[in-house]
Amino acid sequence: MIALLARDLRLAVRAGGGFGLGLAFFLIVTALVPFGVGPEGGTLARIAPGILWVGALLACLLSLDRIFALDFEDGSLDLLATAPIPLEAVVAVKSLAHWLTTGLPLVLAAPVFGLLLNLPGPGYGALVASLAVGTPALSVIGAFGAALTVGLKRGGLLLSLLVLPLYVPTLIFGAEAVRRGAGGLDFATPLMLLAAITAGALAGLPFAAAAAIRVNLR
Repeated sequence: MIALLARDLRLAVRAGGGFGLGLAFFLIVTALVPFGVGPEGGTLARIAPGILWVGALLACLLSLDRIFALDFEDGSLDLLATAPIPLEAVVAVKSLAHWLTTGLPLVLAAPVFGLLLNLPGPGYGALVASLAVGTPALSVIGAFGAALTVGLKRGGLLLSLLVLPLYVPTLIFGAEAVRRGAGGLDFATPLMLLAAITAGALAGLPFAAAAAIRVNLR
């Protein structure tokens, strides 16, 4: 499993779609918003929680189609499906690799991007905490969507249409946690709901994704 994780990390960096692309997209989103809505600090502070979470969500979405695509193209996915390790564990490892190369860099860089949107000081802790808790769910949900569309030509658009509705609860509670933190309010409730979504995704979606892969490989 460790060897599979290390292999996926190397592929993510070499083949593109790794942390550099996600961070660049996140930076573009946060840098362009002030040009669109104006540089007024109060307006930026008010919309910053939602914009930061939308940017992180879309940055995660960019590389989802590559979770299984490279393995499907070179035949490795067939070998993994017949390997002695459970296919559910393979899905979990690939989700972890996606989070390490996409989600974790976004969590670490989010405070810097928050400065561009004039996020109030009390909101930075909530921003980092919500992204750290919520982005694993984005990776696991994305892996499920990638499993449903693996092998389809031009499946990227279909993947987006499948995954985006499933991302909505994570977006709502993540942005609400940051909004409450920025206002100096207690953000424990939306953070716990966000953690519940992540726990549920981690518990159930690897099995659903593994089942979808088995169907697509028949």
